[in-house]
Amino acid sequence: MSLFVNKMVDEWGTSYTLTGAGYGALVLLILVLLLAACYLTGEKRQVQTKPMVFAAMAMALGMITSFLKLFEAPMGGSVTLFSMLFICCIGYWYGLRTGLITGVAYGLLQLIADPYIISLPQMITDYLLAFGALGLSGLFSNQKNGLIKGYIAGVLGRLLFAFLSGLIFFASYAKGSGMSAPVYSLAYNGSYLGIEAAMTLVVLSVPAVNKAFGRVKQMAVN
Repeated sequence: MSLFVNKMVDEWGTSYTLTGAGYGALVLLILVLLLAACYLTGEKRQVQTKPMVFAAMAMALGMITSFLKLFEAPMGGSVTLFSMLFICCIGYWYGLRTGLITGVAYGLLQLIADPYIISLPQMITDYLLAFGALGLSGLFSNQKNGLIKGYIAGVLGRLLFAFLSGLIFFASYAKGSGMSAPVYSLAYNGSYLGIEAAMTLVVLSVPAVNKAFGRVKQMAVN
């Protein structure tokens, strides 16, 4: 037991739960990251209110829709109601730096809501890096069809870290599946992420929806 986590041992092995201090530290870190993300938005090095409001709004929508699960995989992961899209929007609105930092903040929010920790490297990979990668959408913030391209980049980034986590930390789950650990991890994580991505891209391909997101971006950046 430490100040921030409690150690638990059961038939599944060793895992850790957050203490009150752990939850408090994560909330504080989320606020610091949001301030940093808004400070780095654009060329002006000052905290801007509008990016903070829109980033917080997108995180809230992402969090709410992450609980609206259309399908939940047996060992973690789910198809949600477009939750990744809202986080990718932040990078699409404000660029790569803000997208990545806010994505990490969202990962910490997911850690608060649904923690599963077996080690510090696993926690970093599953929460900070995987959700932070959704901010790769910022690579295409100023391009034509930037939201669609950015969303694909963000999902592929999250898939990469989910795949690495499955391969490194949960390879034992592949036993009995008839697949090697890399194939199993790719198939398992690619299934739920791929289904949600396909559904989202179908919706974004509707011209009216695409235009609506474009108008929201104008509101966010002007």
